[in-house]
Order: sequence, then C-alpha cells, then structure tokens
Amino acid sequence: MGILLNILYFIGFIVAAMAAGWLFKTVMTLVSPRGIAKEMRTAPLTASFGMLMILIYVVVAVFAPLIAPYPETQIVGREFQPWDGEHWLGTDTLGRDMLSRMIFAARNTVGIAFATTALAFLIGSILGLLAATVGGWLDQVLSRAVDALMAIPSLIFQLLLLTIFGTSIVTLILVIAVIDSTRVYRLARAVAVNIVVMDYIEAAKLRGEGKWHLITREILPNALAPLVAEFGLRFCFVFLAISALSFLGLGLQPPMADWGSMVKENATLISFGDITPLLPAGAIALLTVSVNFVVDWQLHRASGLKE
Repeated sequence: MGILLNILYFIGFIVAAMAAGWLFKTVMTLVSPRGIAKEMRTAPLTASFGMLMILIYVVVAVFAPLIAPYPETQIVGREFQPWDGEHWLGTDTLGRDMLSRMIFAARNTVGIAFATTALAFLIGSILGLLAATVGGWLDQVLSRAVDALMAIPSLIFQLLLLTIFGTSIVTLILVIAVIDSTRVYRLARAVAVNIVVMDYIEAAKLRGEGKWHLITREILPNALAPLVAEFGLRFCFVFLAISALSFLGLGLQPPMADWGSMVKENATLISFGDITPLLPAGAIALLTVSVNFVVDWQLHRASGLKE
C-alpha cells in the first residue's frame, strides 16, 4: 500500500510539473515579444518547466529578505521543533527557522555558484581560444598544465586547497573556478581548433586582422553555442560541488545558510522519520534537473535538428 501511494505521489508530481510548464509556456508566448514568443512555442514542456523553476529560484534568491519570515541566523524557538503554523518546516538543531534558512540558502548557494561558474568560464574560455588561435609553444604549455591539473580528482584537489588556504567565500570561489576552468579550457580549445582552419579565418588573417579580432569576431561567435550549453552544465557541477564541500564542512561556513550544510546539520532527524533534512537535498536536485532541461533544449536548437 505504501509503495502504491508513493507511485501515485510521483505521478501526481509529474502531472503537476507538466501542467506548470504548459501554463508558463502559454503565458510567456502571450506576453513576450514576437521573436521570443516564436522560440517559446517550440520549447518542450520540460524546458518550460525548467525555465519556470529557474525563475522561481532567482526571485527567491533576490528577494530572500522580503520573503523569509525570520532573519537568516535568528534563533526563534527550541531545537528541532516539528512543523506547525508558526514554523512551516520546523526548526533546526539550534532553533532557527528552517523555511527562512532554506530561502536564504537559495541566495547564498546559487549566487556563489553562478559567480564561480562565470569566473571559470572567463578563465577557461580566454585561455582555450587563445591557445587554439596562437598554437605553438603556448598551446603546448597550457594544454600540458591543464592535463596535469585534470589528472587530480577535483573534489580531493578542492579539499586540499581549501584546507591550505582557508574557507572564506573568496577562496572558495577562486579554488573551484580555477579547477573547473580546466574543463572549460578543453572544450573551448577543442571547438576553436576546428574553427581556426576554416577559410573565413584564413581570409581574416590575410586582411591583417589581429589575434584579438580573430578571437572575438570570428571564432567566439561560432563557438558560442557549445560554450553556452557547457555553462549550464558546468553551473550544475559547481553548484553540486559547493553543496558537497559545505556538507563536508569546507564550503560555506556557519552561520551562513547553505543547502549542503543544512542536510548535514539536520541529518539526525531522518532516524525519527522526519523528511526535513531531505528538503535542502530536494532543492539542490530540482535546480540541477531544471538547468539540464533548459540546456538540453538549447543544445537541440543549436544543433539544427528537427523533431
């Protein structure tokens, strides 16, 4: 009976998600400019649901102080209070409101993950496109350095560097961005290597165009589609990495709210049949799936394939 009930809950969630995606797609088609409306009509329901969830996460992150019923670090009751009308998701191990901390964690985790991903792409894309354009010794030096860094498991490398340099937010962003930029470098270089041999690149070189013009005006526009798709995927990996490091105690530090550390702090409740520790994990999973839905759609559009 319990298994059947869980299956019904899952089916109900899928139906509700598809209905929400269809409603969001319909509304965006009606209110958007003609070009965006045309793209929205071709979007699958999964991508529409993903965009809706991303929009909700962004709104919650931006307006967290206005939405949250209590401040992020305020103790409002005794520890591990059950769900009630005053504390909708109960309280945590110190008596802080779980709903408020879930909301503030959206700002902290998602905001830092986006900044880290942007920095990783800035470093990796510039170096990858430069290596492919210049070639020679610069390409060899950068590629061998990237190979050496990628040979070390990323999580172990992050733990080592954070243990050495500390766990401040700036250090966390720099460490993860530098390590993840190696993956971006490999993709950017692989895409650019196939572009630099094209005839229009040779024509630009014969016109006397410099390296910066070739990278920004000729190579980057043609490499943008796979890089944008990789940005979405890389954001998911960075987002999960920050949550994992916080769970291990080397990510965002208390009393800052973070979904990874919230799972760790309230894990004892699982022994008593309380699903509260699973809510931060569910928030992580939902955003990851939503971003992948949108990335899959963008990859399909960029490929030129038809349904």
